[in-house]
Amino acid sequence: MTFHRRTLLLSSLLLIAAAAPAAAQETIKIAVTAGPHAQIAEEAKKVAERDGLKLQIVEFNDYIQPNAALDAGDVQANSYQHLPFLQSQIQARGYKISAVGNTVTFPMGFYSKKYKSLAELPPGAKVGIQNDPSNSGRALALLQKYGVIKLKPGAGISATVQDVAENPKKLQIVQIEAAQLPRSLDDLDASAINTNYAVQAKLVPTRDAIAIEDPKNPYANLLAVRTEDKDKPWVAKLVKAFQSPEVKQLVESTFSGSMVPAF
Repeated sequence: MTFHRRTLLLSSLLLIAAAAPAAAQETIKIAVTAGPHAQIAEEAKKVAERDGLKLQIVEFNDYIQPNAALDAGDVQANSYQHLPFLQSQIQARGYKISAVGNTVTFPMGFYSKKYKSLAELPPGAKVGIQNDPSNSGRALALLQKYGVIKLKPGAGISATVQDVAENPKKLQIVQIEAAQLPRSLDDLDASAINTNYAVQAKLVPTRDAIAIEDPKNPYANLLAVRTEDKDKPWVAKLVKAFQSPEVKQLVESTFSGSMVPAF
């Protein structure tokens, strides 16, 4: 082989090698809600990039649009919801979406600007809960746990206000969109607030909640993808990034018990 041909061959190999990393990298869009889920996604993004997966984070401010965007193919994954909520959305809307891994658990709490415990609520107090089925059932279960109401036997996590069997204080239960519940504290006596919205409102669950779930509960948040994608190689990389030691360290050091790793 002549010197000239060897030089051309070497140049071609170098060009191929230089192009390989770019070709190996895959980009996906992941929907999250603003606040803690977005912070976790930013940390996972750094980990995923080392594994050849680039995450483009898309933030939403409600619980409905991230699943709608995923089912429509506008994003390829989302991270913001627990399994009961996803199941209720699939049942109601026919989404072809699958859970592929757990992320963190956010213990839900009740908050109040007027009272220091649910026991202090006066007769006829106005209490806000979420207006979506899975989270409203969760809030009602928390009211029952603290002895404020009693639900019908077997109501479980799907409980609705119609399942309230005993309400000795005759509480007025008001259903409001989850994202609006922090603002409702000025008008209501107490409100159930999902932790991601509580954190955005500068509330610290372990300090400010007048009632709170146990950290270990059935409502672990999860990563979801379209069912047709769940076995694709990038999904395993995504799960690995969100369940990485780096994300665990971020959760444990930043959120002071307001959320716990669920993996």
